[in-house]
Amino acid sequence: MNKKTIWELYRLKLLFWLFSALAMGVALYYGIDKKIIVFVTIVFGVFTQFFTGLGALVALIPLIGPLIVKIVTVPGFFLLNAFGTIISGIAIKKGYTEKLAKGRVVTLGLMIGIIIGYIIGNLAPLK
Repeated sequence: MNKKTIWELYRLKLLFWLFSALAMGVALYYGIDKKIIVFVTIVFGVFTQFFTGLGALVALIPLIGPLIVKIVTVPGFFLLNAFGTIISGIAIKKGYTEKLAKGRVVTLGLMIGIIIGYIIGNLAPLK
């Protein structure tokens, strides 16, 4: 089996993170508005899987890495759920009950599909 070092596996991601940190530092140095920097970083990170790779690298730390990743990600899911509940309440007050119900059905179908896919994936692994 071919063992690769972390540098070989994550070379492009590490260079990308270094470049991103440098770009953010330069933007801050030249006085670009912090809100713009945060927005561009989040949009750029979502489309390039920047945060996923960073989470995977942190999760490699023995014992404490997975705990750090859970501490960072679980509140995110709670926030998304809270936003969904608040938006649902606003939609109900404004009279969008039918559209909201259709959206909830689609979301439920998506979640059931994910669960079925997870179960099938564990029952019939690719290896």
